[in-house]
Amino acid sequence: QVQLVESGGGLVQAGGSLGLSCAASGRTFSGYAMGWFRQAPGKEREFVAAINWSRATFYADSVKGRFTISRDNARKSVYLQMNSLKPEDTAVYYCAARYSGSVVYTPSGYDYWGQGTQVTVSS
Repeated sequence: QVQLVESGGGLVQAGGSLGLSCAASGRTFSGYAMGWFRQAPGKEREFVAAINWSRATFYADSVKGRFTISRDNARKSVYLQMNSLKPEDTAVYYCAARYSGSVVYTPSGYDYWGQGTQVTVSS
């Protein structure tokens, strides 16, 4: 069983930056693939970024070049640094863990989820 707790959301102006953190419980964190997803009001949950067990990273086209995902296995944490934020980045951001170390882009492929943290970007 893995529990995930996100932190770091908030309100920022367009062009600004925010960093999200996700702290995980469990003994085998290093073997999990970790992902960030987001869900805006009235929209489906969508893939943002992910990092596999070997630290290879994957990004949605909409955030490539602006967001950076990283992980610290010693701290059992995964991070999302968001730069050059846009109003369309406004959403609840969720951290997710996948028992298989490989990355997939669909929410159904992840086994554990955090409660989400709100990110609001004002224009």
